This record gives sequence, C-alpha cells and structure tokens, in this order.
Amino acid sequence: MLLDISASPPHHGPSAALTPEGAALTEMAVLLCCDRTLLLAVVICFLPCITSSLNLEDPNVCSHWESYSVTVQESYAHPFDQIYYTSCTDILNWFKCTRHRVSYRTAYRRGEKTMYRRKSQCCPGFYENGEICAPFCAESCVHGRCMAPNTCQCEPGWGGSNCSSACDSNHWGPHCSNRCQCQNGALCNPITGACICTPGYRGWRCETQCEMGTYGNGCQQKCQCQNGAACHHVTGECSCEDLCPPGKHGPQCEERCPCQNGGVCHHVTGECSCPAGWMGTVCGQPCPEGRFGQNCSQECQCHNKGFCVLSTGQCLCTTGYTGERCQDECPVGTYGASCAKTCRCKNNSKCYHTNGMCLCEPGYTGEICDVRLCPEAHYGLRCDRKCPCYLQNTQSCHPMSGECTCQPGWSGLYCNETCTPGFYGVSCQQVCQCQNGADCHGVSGQCICAPGFTGPNCSIPCPAGTHGANCSSSCSCKNRAQCSPVDGSCSCKPGWHGVDCSINCPSDTWGLSCNLTCMCGNGGSCNALDGTCTCAPGWRGRKCEVHCQDGSYGLDCKEHCDCSHADGCHHSSGHCRCLAGWTGIHCDSVCAEGRWGPNCSLPCNCKNGASCSPDEGTCECAPGYRGTTCQRICSPGYFGHRCSQTCPQCVHSNGPCHHITGQCDCLPGFKGALCNEVCPIGRYGKKCLWSCSCTNNGTCNPIDGSCQCYPGWIGSDCSQPCPPGQWGPNCIHTCNCHNGAYCSAYDGECKCTPGWTGLYCTQ
Repeated sequence: MLLDISASPPHHGPSAALTPEGAALTEMAVLLCCDRTLLLAVVICFLPCITSSLNLEDPNVCSHWESYSVTVQESYAHPFDQIYYTSCTDILNWFKCTRHRVSYRTAYRRGEKTMYRRKSQCCPGFYENGEICAPFCAESCVHGRCMAPNTCQCEPGWGGSNCSSACDSNHWGPHCSNRCQCQNGALCNPITGACICTPGYRGWRCETQCEMGTYGNGCQQKCQCQNGAACHHVTGECSCEDLCPPGKHGPQCEERCPCQNGGVCHHVTGECSCPAGWMGTVCGQPCPEGRFGQNCSQECQCHNKGFCVLSTGQCLCTTGYTGERCQDECPVGTYGASCAKTCRCKNNSKCYHTNGMCLCEPGYTGEICDVRLCPEAHYGLRCDRKCPCYLQNTQSCHPMSGECTCQPGWSGLYCNETCTPGFYGVSCQQVCQCQNGADCHGVSGQCICAPGFTGPNCSIPCPAGTHGANCSSSCSCKNRAQCSPVDGSCSCKPGWHGVDCSINCPSDTWGLSCNLTCMCGNGGSCNALDGTCTCAPGWRGRKCEVHCQDGSYGLDCKEHCDCSHADGCHHSSGHCRCLAGWTGIHCDSVCAEGRWGPNCSLPCNCKNGASCSPDEGTCECAPGYRGTTCQRICSPGYFGHRCSQTCPQCVHSNGPCHHITGQCDCLPGFKGALCNEVCPIGRYGKKCLWSCSCTNNGTCNPIDGSCQCYPGWIGSDCSQPCPPGQWGPNCIHTCNCHNGAYCSAYDGECKCTPGWTGLYCTQ
C-alpha cells in the first residue's frame, strides 16, 4: 500500500494528544504506521500495525511516543555528464564546438526512516486489567477495594491502611470515620451505626426509657404491676407506692439488706444493685483487673500496665508513661510517675523514661554523664588527639569526635568566630529578638537599641515627647507636630512651618511646609491644613467659583430664598428680585391699582375704567372699550369684553346694540331684547314707560301716546261725543236720518220716531 501521510514531531509525556497527521485509526483499530520522505511523497509501508486495547479517553490511561524504523524508497537528484554543441570559429569542425556540463536526473534508492508512534499504557500506580487501567495497592485490601494507587476504600465496619482492623466500639462506617451516638450502654453496629439498645431503653440513640407500662428488651414486655404501681423499665419489677426504708426489704420490710460498699438493696427481693467498680451478690468484690463501671461491664483501655479506676475507667499510668490511655512514654527530658521529674543528664545525654537513669553519649560517663573519658583538651579513642578548639571561647571539646561546643557568643568549627549579626547564645543558634536595627549582645542576647527605640527587644518607639538614645531627650515640637524618635526633628502638621512648627502658613498658602498655593476665588478663605476653601456668602464649589443656585444664598448656599413672585434672590444678601408686577420684601404684594412694572415704578395709562397688567402694563379694557389704552368704544355691531361679542339683530332701535351691555336701544313704542315687541295696550313711549290717557275705548299710539278714538268720539283723549248730526271715526260722517229720527254716533244707524220706519226713517 502506498500512502502519503505526514508525521508531526513527537510530543513527550502522557498528556500528548494523538494528532490526525501522526496516525490514522481505522474502524478495525489498525494503526497505519506510515510517513512521507523529505524529498518526494512516495512512501511504502513495511512494518505491521500495532494494536492496543486501551483508549486514551478512558480514565487513568497515559501515553508516550516511541520511535521505530521503516525502509522507504526515496528519490534524489543523480548527476551525469551532458554533451552539447555551440557555435564557434573552428573551421575544421564546421564552426561547431563540443561542450560538457553536469546535469541531474531523478533516481531512486532505499533508506531507513525513523518514525514515531503513540503508545498507550496505564498511568503510574495503575495496571492493565482487561480493557481498563485499575489502581494497584501494594497491600491487599482485606475488607475493601483498591480505589486509587495504594489507597483502600474500606467496607463499613473496617479501617486501617489495608482495611484489616475492625472498628472499635465507639466508631462505625467506612474507615471507622463516624463516631457512635449510642447512650445508656447500647452497642453500636460497626457497619450501619445503628444502636442496639440494652433492656429498658429505646430511641435512635437509646436515649429514652421505655414508656410507662412497658419494660425489657425492645420495650416489648408489658408490666404486670397492680394497684397503680410503677414498673421498672429494665427488669419490670413493680415499684409500690411506699417503699421499704433504706436498708430493709421483704414483704413487710422486715429483712435487713446485706449489700456492701454502697450497694443499694431492692426493697422487695433484697437483691443488691452495686455502684460502679463493684460486683457480686452483696457488692463485696471489686471489678477484676481490666474491667470497670456499672456491673464491671466496661473494658479498661489502659496500655503499658496502666491501672484503671474501677468506677470511671480513668487510666492511672505506671512510672514513665503518660497520655489518656498511658500509650505515650514521658517526653524527652522528663521521667517518673506522671512524668513529673526532670532529667539531670549532661552533654546531650538522654534519660530512661521510667527511672531517670542517664544514657550517656559516647565519650562521657558518670551518673549524669558529666565525666569526660578523655582529659580536658584531648579526644579520640586513645585520647591522644589534641582538641582544635580555641579554649578560651570553648565550653567543651567532645571526647570522641573532638567537636567544639562553643561558649555563648561564639561559633565556627573551632569557636573562633563571633556570632553572625542577628544570632547569639550557645553555638550562636538562638535568634536575636531585637527589632528596628538594634544590635544584639552575642552572649546574653540583650538588645542595644538604636536611637528612637526602647524596650527589651527595641520594639517600642520612644514615648511621645522624647527622642534619641535611650529616649533621654525631650522634643520641642508644637501644634501637635510629630517628633522624630531618632533625632527629634519636627514633622509639622499641614498649616504650620518652622523648626518647631510654631509658625502659621502665610495667607494664600497651605499644606505640608506651606508649599501649596490656595486656589479659593471670590473672596473665599483657604484652610491652611488641607487647602479646602471656606467660601464667602453667595459662593460655593471646591474653589468658590460657582455662585449659589437660584433659590439659595448666603454662607455655603445653605439659606433658602423666601420669595414668592421673584426671579430668585441675590446669591449673597438674599434680597428678592421681584418679578414685574410684584413688590414687597418677599415679592408677595401685587402692584397698587394704577402702577405696574419692576418694583411697581411705572404709572398705568389705561382709560374708561380699564385695569392695568401689573407685570407688563398692558390695559385690560372694561367691557365695551378697545384700543391700546381703551380709549375707543367697540365698533358698531360689537359689544362686551374685548368687544368680542356680536350685537343681536335689533329690529326697531336707534342703531346697533349698546357697546357695553349689548342691549338694543328701542325706538319709542317698542320693547323686548330685540325691540321687536310693540308696547302693550295702555302703554307707549320710550321703553313703554308712559300710560295712555285714551277713554271710551279709544286706542293709544304706542310711539307718541296719541289716541285713536272709537267711532262716535273725538278729542285728544276721546272724551267728547260726536256733535249732533255727526257719526263715525273722528265724527267725519253726516247723519242722513229724517223725520226727527235719532242718529247713532257710532255707526250712523237711524232710530226712527214713532210712525216712521225704513233705513233713514223716510217711510
């Protein structure tokens, strides 16, 4: 098979990813191990493919690159001699010359090619088990399983590194990691932690006695007591209401109790209930060795032959041991009962923890190891070698090794070097506790404080007001300036300067050393401490550059303008800037009639009863008038406020309506809103104000009151009858009656005298 596959350089380590260019994994899990040459992409694979059952994506699987060789056929440029001809002046060869040059043709050869492939294997601490990498534990997990390299996961009830130790009575669960919660002598299940209650108790922790009327194991038994007697929750024994007196028992309390050592006698049976630490029928026997507690039911846990207090189980350790269970030897340097004694051994020797006997280091002897086997200044197996130590600085020379133990304050192989700064004491192994640059005495470790500090370890600065070596000098700084504890120089607070900080900063300066310039404007003053500006009334801002906003004034702009109708107030004084038309301190008074404008200083020019606008001076005309100063009446046909109303259609009137009221001015003889009604009968004249004087049914002219007489009457008031021989309206007709007949003044009808008849009494 010929393939063209590129191989990436190997990535070392278990976390290197397998790239598509490095290998192609088919569905048959066959790894094709091919690569292309450096010259041409013609590759022949010769090696068999490698298979692996491990998958890099599985847990605990690592990988690494391994190299192998393949035989490949590669192309290369092979040189050869090429002959060619050129034109020249050679007449014999017909002007043609032969030339040679080296050319190259493609040739092929076999070669060895180093290639790389990814190999999967289990990570350290794991081994291949089928198709997975399982953890390996050097010790077999007896009651558990191996969960991680050399780490066992114990089954409930077991613990220890290899899960071979059963849980003690106070613990349960995997690795015995849970503490039992059982009470009243109950046993704890080492697997589940469930409590197995002793007779007479119940509950999850066996913390509750049996309910009234039950007793015994699991509180399953019912009390048999009669006459209201209570039943003991453990034994079921009846507790009568009146018990025998202490020391007596029996049906009639006639028998004497035999119990000893504080045992309590049952009032009925006389059976003894022993206190902790005692047992037997009459409580006469102490608990056997290794037991304690009520009925000697608990086992002592004391080690190293420690004794157990029979009542409480507390361990009383034997000589040389300590600890809650006497499991520890006395700490180094102590021995004896309760480890209360101190070892007296010298020269780094240790003592036996029980009796304090010294175990001497080689080269020393004596009861407390204080005797050198060699004479002073000599050492060695035969004491024939001279100690190399500087004796005046040496505490001792080891008799075997010749090692020098230096006097406090000296160090070095031969005790010829003073302690390095910062160390002191024997072998210069103690660290100086001095602070703040203090020197430490090489022998005692006593601190020699630098100026400005005091105290055993020079950690305390000089008290306020003092400075210098041993804090013996007094400071002269003023105005709460800080005094250097070293040299007494004063660090002035902001706002002060001078050697002793007694001089205020000059005006317009502030801060440390008064080297900052105040930036306050508009008459503001500068705080010499922090440069903050105290603004003059009416100004605010960090630099007093902003005047108070409308509505506020005064110091810090904290005052509020008390103005009713004003354009704010003066930012400094608070004086109200009244709007036009208003006056008064608070601008709460309208201009008086006839005045207007700022501070009501302008007179009004309005006429005909018009009012003047106090703010603009414009005239508010009375009804019926118009014009800038209300000097003109409304145009004909209009009336009312601003002449905005149209006159009604007056019928019998003297022109249009009234310019103020809009009422029609009726002609004499007419009335009504539109002058379209004639005066009622009996009335006449302007507004029908006059009463008519016509009599005898005469009608009155509504305009001038003249009478229109009833036929048969004449006169200005129709009070005169027609003259004889006259009749009709205004008596204008002449009677035509004959033969002495009477003529009616109304209609001229003839009333004949007797003997005559006919229309005119002519018959």
